[in-house]
Amino acid sequence: PLHLPIGSQHSYIGMVDLLHQKAYLYEVGNTSGKFTEGPIPDDLKEDAQRGREWLVERIAETDDDLTMRYLEGEELSFEELDAALRNGVKNGDIVPVLCASGAMNIGISQLLDALVTYAPSPTDMGETTGTNPATGDEVRLQPDDGAPLTALVFKTIRDQFGKQTYFRVFSGTFRSDSHVLNSTRNVEERIGQIYIMRGKEQLPIQQLSAGDIGVVVKLVETQTSDTLCAVGNPVILPPVVFPESVFSASVAPRTKADLDKMGSAVHHMIEEDPTIRVGKDPITGQTVLSAMGESHVQIVADRMKRKFGVEVSVGLPVVPYRETITSKVERAHYRHKKQTGGHGQFADVVLELEPLPEGEFEFGERIVGGAVPKNFIPAVEKGIREALAEGVLAGYPVVNVRAVLYDGSFHPVDSSEMAFKLASNQAFRDGMQTGKPVLLEPVMTLHIMVPDNYTGDIMSDLNGRRGRVLGMNPQGNGFTAIDALAPLAEVQRYVSDLRSITQGRGVFSMEFNHYEPVPAHVADKVIEEARKHREEAHV
Repeated sequence: PLHLPIGSQHSYIGMVDLLHQKAYLYEVGNTSGKFTEGPIPDDLKEDAQRGREWLVERIAETDDDLTMRYLEGEELSFEELDAALRNGVKNGDIVPVLCASGAMNIGISQLLDALVTYAPSPTDMGETTGTNPATGDEVRLQPDDGAPLTALVFKTIRDQFGKQTYFRVFSGTFRSDSHVLNSTRNVEERIGQIYIMRGKEQLPIQQLSAGDIGVVVKLVETQTSDTLCAVGNPVILPPVVFPESVFSASVAPRTKADLDKMGSAVHHMIEEDPTIRVGKDPITGQTVLSAMGESHVQIVADRMKRKFGVEVSVGLPVVPYRETITSKVERAHYRHKKQTGGHGQFADVVLELEPLPEGEFEFGERIVGGAVPKNFIPAVEKGIREALAEGVLAGYPVVNVRAVLYDGSFHPVDSSEMAFKLASNQAFRDGMQTGKPVLLEPVMTLHIMVPDNYTGDIMSDLNGRRGRVLGMNPQGNGFTAIDALAPLAEVQRYVSDLRSITQGRGVFSMEFNHYEPVPAHVADKVIEEARKHREEAHV
């Protein structure tokens, strides 16, 4: 910490600069950002002195010469400490912590001054490494205004007026009214006026140098993580690495008008925020939006309403359960017979069903003697495949089943493909009933990173979620990595629960692993809820 706050929450009125032993005081209720510099309040002098001693000791540790002089009791000057602090920040030995309030406009000036004083400039950091897209060779880029232009797009914002592309210059000079090469997509882009941002205000500027951040509007092809460079000097910079989404929600348009506009709005939101993933669940038909947490999803929904006039309902996605059988069915028989005024309908099929450990579904036949003509066998398979879409327990898709047609009969006049399709569909459903059907649920792999002192709480919580811990690996930095398996139904809100358990310090990633049978007491609840949903849908 470089600062010691004066007050807290609504009584927060400023801070103490520990290194220079000064106090910056702001007027209560005045959000102009004006402050007065003065002595440290009496009640904080002792804490400020201890804080300075600890800070000076940490700064001295980053330099051998300063360490020796500090241990010998020599007083280190402000200039020496400032220089060492700046060097420690550049090397990653020190991470400075400052206090400020954006809402009350307190400490913003001190924060910006600290960035200027202690944060490394592009020349401090030296060269950047890119790749020549044509040869794959490494390219070294210097933060030099005279070098060929190379810039990285790190953010995209779209509103009703168009697209704003944010970029950072790594080398060369980025000029207004010029042409650049998008080396990531191998297309040229015309650059109009470039701007720098001050809040929401766009300030036009003619050129930007290495280290500068700017904005250009109305680029056609360019997206976040693309590299913009000088035409004739292609270079690709490493793309921005975005975290994987850890929370999923279902989104549905509230009205027909919202449905028509939702696709375009979602596309623009993904363009702005690459941590968002959107897809349609092929089983449930729901549109599923994945993001970094519940609040992130709510923010996306709010932006869609505010920026594009699209209102959506947000909820937890339906868990994609499956159904299967657990025992072999020797004989699943159904005879479809219907007599009308003209030709009737007749088909008779006998199936054998068995669990299939690997694979979604297999169909086979071992008809002998022409009991079922070969031209009707494809209709039998089609009828079974249609039956797979809705199981007998809760209406979820059926998987991991092998069906074999081995007997049946036909009528030379009344049999048809439709009749055999209907017969095989019902025979399969009847066979499912006798094959000891079970519900399957998706099981996820969790990779969790938590502080050591929360490991016991996490293990206990996972046990309560029907989870299985696969292993624990201490990381040596005060954190422990935990690998576990848990049903998706139990961890849909895990991102919020983990943050709550670990006070926001735990992180995790999640991916699908396999399907396994649902315990009977849980399956009963799922089946009952599915039955209620079907009844409500038919009302």
